[in-house]
Amino acid sequence: MSAAPLSGTDSSLNGKPTGHRQDLPKLLYEEWANYSVFYKYQPIGLVRKYFGEKIGLYFAWLGLYTQMLIPASLVGVIVFLYGCATVDDNIPSMEICHPRNNITMCPLCDRVCSYWRLSTACGTARASHLFDNPATVFFSIFMALWAAMFMEHWKRRQMRLNYEWDLTGFEDEEDHPRAEYEFRVMQKSMRKDRRAQHKVPSTSSPCNLQIGVTFAIVFGVILYRISTKAALHMSSSPITRNHVQLTVKTTAAIINLVVILILDEVYGAVARWLTVLEAPKTDKSFEERLIFKTFILKFVNAFTPIIYIAFFRGRLVGRPGSYLYVFESYRMEECAHGGCLMELCIQLSITMLGKQLIQNNLFEIGVPKLKKLIRYIRSKPGAFQEEERQKKLQRYEIDHFLEPFGGLTPEYMEMIIQFGFVTLFVASFPLAPLFALLNNIIEIRLDAKKFVTELRRPVAARAKDIGIWYNILRGVAKVAVIINAFVISFTSDFIPRMVYQYMYSPDGSMHGFVNHTLSYFNVSHFQEGKETMSPMQLGFPVEICRYKDYREPPWSATPYEISKEFWTVLAVRLAFVIVFQNVVLLMNDVVDWLIPDIPKDISLQIHKEKILLVDLFMKEEHGKIFVYESAAPAGEKESGGRANNSTAAQPRSRPNANSTKSF
Repeated sequence: MSAAPLSGTDSSLNGKPTGHRQDLPKLLYEEWANYSVFYKYQPIGLVRKYFGEKIGLYFAWLGLYTQMLIPASLVGVIVFLYGCATVDDNIPSMEICHPRNNITMCPLCDRVCSYWRLSTACGTARASHLFDNPATVFFSIFMALWAAMFMEHWKRRQMRLNYEWDLTGFEDEEDHPRAEYEFRVMQKSMRKDRRAQHKVPSTSSPCNLQIGVTFAIVFGVILYRISTKAALHMSSSPITRNHVQLTVKTTAAIINLVVILILDEVYGAVARWLTVLEAPKTDKSFEERLIFKTFILKFVNAFTPIIYIAFFRGRLVGRPGSYLYVFESYRMEECAHGGCLMELCIQLSITMLGKQLIQNNLFEIGVPKLKKLIRYIRSKPGAFQEEERQKKLQRYEIDHFLEPFGGLTPEYMEMIIQFGFVTLFVASFPLAPLFALLNNIIEIRLDAKKFVTELRRPVAARAKDIGIWYNILRGVAKVAVIINAFVISFTSDFIPRMVYQYMYSPDGSMHGFVNHTLSYFNVSHFQEGKETMSPMQLGFPVEICRYKDYREPPWSATPYEISKEFWTVLAVRLAFVIVFQNVVLLMNDVVDWLIPDIPKDISLQIHKEKILLVDLFMKEEHGKIFVYESAAPAGEKESGGRANNSTAAQPRSRPNANSTKSF
């Protein structure tokens, strides 16, 4: 942080006088920490002058990230509107919704579930098309390139700030050992345990235990969905039975959200405890280890339920007559006929919006207000005396009663997890960038108000980059390419539709696609005790029911075996994953190569300064040589280099008076 008093003008305020340092908090509140200025650029120069470079870089990064979300949001909205505009022209959903569609489907659960008409899945099929259409493939490629562009633009922005803030030659000061580390070393040396002096306790087992807890909770939610679905199918209310799928999906997503919010707080404390247990040597090492552990635990906590729905649900089901069971009584879940992409969208939207609304905004606003209210209630009996005492206090004494600054890790972590929601599963939720943008517009001013009015002013710290967070961002962006390739290939119906249209369709259209994806099952082949208790619910006896899979019919030579269509679709899916990943990663490398890390004007300025510096250095050295010769005794001048070998290479001519005065 600059120690010079703040005066003159700041370019971020369009030439508006910034006043003295005593007025800076008020100016920051009016021009930065106010919701009414949400449409303005942040005065990053003022933020840096008051809080230091480290906090200034965070808000500069957050501002650029929010700005980059604008084009991503526009494209996402266009993709969503394209799905809305083409839903009535989508042939597969039209076939499902056709009133003459009398395809009888197999029960979705044992005993209590009955046969059902495929036409009842009309709403789900139409809704799935909003997020599962050819435009989502384009959007996935666009978002991968968007992430690469964002990283490149941040490198350029960071370099410009380094130049403007005079940080181009700044290097981190030597990080001294932490007091906790020295205390532990001293304890071990007093015990004369030399072998254990540098031994670091292993924290991999506690981390694995926490990840195992997350998996166990996800498994518990799976059991909840299975049991609740069976219970609702037994309801006497037809409305309840007709909305079983929507009820189960929504309530399970809300339960997952509540668990994620609770475990986030637990995992944050666990990560700090494990890092303290390791006793890293320096503060920088401590911070990096804490950030990495916290990120891994919170990332797994937030995305494990989503990963399960995207890649595992509906894959390990079996088939009618040979289903896969958990604990010998719970049948594994199936996806709705529209695929698991709709369920993935529900889970992703509830988790993302819930975390932003409850954890990121409500907690950040509500918790400080609640603490302030508690302090006010405690001081209410002597409110008058307290008010009089507050008037006599200096500004720094009043600021001491504010909340202590807890570091930037929670702020960065919140945005990195959001970046994961925006990029990792964007193929299933193209509106994610829009919701992130709306959240961040509020988040910037919320954080600004928190820093200016509710937290103690932190000790200013210099930094030339955002540290380990940049590497985490790059890692998330790379993983996003792989995950979106698998989502498009295995979670959506994009590949099966393309394979049918170009290989199996008689006229090259999508007519007959739904029937092509459904296999046949003879209801007499149900396992004993697993058949439905109401076989006549449709009003007629059922002999053959259909289920979504690629298997041979019961009347073939190899009944219920996987058909050749399955292997064809699988081969195309794997080929798509390989091609998609390599093409997108290659395009990312091209973007990285085309966009220089240093802006051209900054590069020219740095080059000019280096030339001037070298020229000045050479002139100074040249001047020193001339001055030395002019001041040398006559005997030394005549002897040249004989008296002193170090002056043998010096010029022999004396400088004139004018050249001496110029140095």
